[in-house]
Amino acid sequence: MNPQTFHIAVMALGGQGGGVLVDWIVDLAEHAGWTAQATSVAGVAQRTGATIYYIELVAPTPGREPVLALMAVPGDVDVLIAAELMEAGRAVDRGLVTPDRTTVIASQHRTYAIQEKTVPGNGLADSAAVLAIVRAQAKQLVIDDMQALAQAHGSVISASLFGALAGSGALPFLQADFEAVVERSGVGVKASLAALRAAVAVAQRAAPPAPQADPMLTAPRPLPQRAASPALQPLLDRVRQQFPPNAWDWLGEGLARVVDWQDAAYGSEYLDRVAPFSRAGDTVCMEAARWIAVAMAYDDVIRVADLKTRAERSARLRQEIGADALAVVGSEEYFHPRLDEAIGLLPQRWANWLDQAPRLRAWLAPRLDRGRRLQVHTLRGHLQLRAAAGLRRWRRGNRRHAEEMAHLQTWLDAVAHVLATDAALAAEMLHCRRLVKGYSDTHARGSSRFDRLIAAGLRLCGRPDAAATLAGLRTAALQDADGAALDRQLATLGSAPMPGSAARGTLHAQT
Repeated sequence: MNPQTFHIAVMALGGQGGGVLVDWIVDLAEHAGWTAQATSVAGVAQRTGATIYYIELVAPTPGREPVLALMAVPGDVDVLIAAELMEAGRAVDRGLVTPDRTTVIASQHRTYAIQEKTVPGNGLADSAAVLAIVRAQAKQLVIDDMQALAQAHGSVISASLFGALAGSGALPFLQADFEAVVERSGVGVKASLAALRAAVAVAQRAAPPAPQADPMLTAPRPLPQRAASPALQPLLDRVRQQFPPNAWDWLGEGLARVVDWQDAAYGSEYLDRVAPFSRAGDTVCMEAARWIAVAMAYDDVIRVADLKTRAERSARLRQEIGADALAVVGSEEYFHPRLDEAIGLLPQRWANWLDQAPRLRAWLAPRLDRGRRLQVHTLRGHLQLRAAAGLRRWRRGNRRHAEEMAHLQTWLDAVAHVLATDAALAAEMLHCRRLVKGYSDTHARGSSRFDRLIAAGLRLCGRPDAAATLAGLRTAALQDADGAALDRQLATLGSAPMPGSAARGTLHAQT
């Protein structure tokens, strides 16, 4: 008679404690008198490296020595533990999950792959589709956000996954046996036990968890009744008096963004820019409220320095890794501003003077155009970033701001030109602003594609399918990092400058 055996595959990313989880499973079996063997195959760096662990458990076989395999075999896995949703999908793709045999225990949170993050638009894999496939292929599925569950109890994901394994009933051991393993480990016992017990309850509940919302989908918060400060209340009153109610929430979000970026006067300027679109229909007004705020609150060195030195960011870091650990480890920020970005912080007149001094620019380039690592937990590093953030009070007089506002006005002039005859196309031209984000090379690439789309929108004006065609071009522009998809679709359209506007970077004397 063959002894009872269990074949377990664990798929985890670097830093998730996959090795600890495997050690606990081995310890669980060995203390019950079972034979246990664990192997692992480390993956290459992707999301900090994905490792496949394989464990075989064999019930006591007196007088016989079992022969154990070194790697999971498709169709021969009893339990699959995935420390991230896409790792569960990858296991299905490898054939490690079968409907008549495999219990799948997975965390539904995401750690995004490089390919997902480099796409200009929403490059995230469809989590709902992957979950549906895993659910269809698994004999039993235990899934929840195991990482959030562990963090809520001050532990790590290996503890919650171990608890989910205990609650699933996939192995012939009692919950007390699982808890004894954690107690024997002697490290973080109280928090790990709390996470384990919470995961047991998750595994034993009847109702499945609600599906996670797409993190790329955004919705504005309701417009507050009162502003956070008396200085902002007139802006809130103006929104209610001058703009359609369906746009109020987006205007509230826009105001919050631009005021946080600069000040209340900048918030008033934001409403001035949205106002011409307020009578063009709810769709156009909402698109204007959303994307004009994005354009006015562009990313620059000042903004980055401000965000990285805020108290709430330090509080979040302390909560994530512990105040004691942060005091020992500290935090380091990497900056690589280009020479043009440094010059962009100067007043327009000074920057123009530097443009006429090529030798001075050549001398400055190697000294400014290089990477820097700032240790923000030190007084020196923190003060350097605060000094950069302090340039905010002079931001509206620097070259970068003049360039951004000139580009913004060029865009809005083009939209206004189209709005007179095609509101749907105007809304699409406003939405195209989503291509522009970040700073340095990322910003330059996005701006280039954005300009090409706006020029295409002007050429399409008058066609009955103009709005749909521009929406298709925008989708193509968001498909890849090198812009090949957009190039293919634009090949059928001619090239024409934006009428009545100067090219980006060529400013009128008054700016």
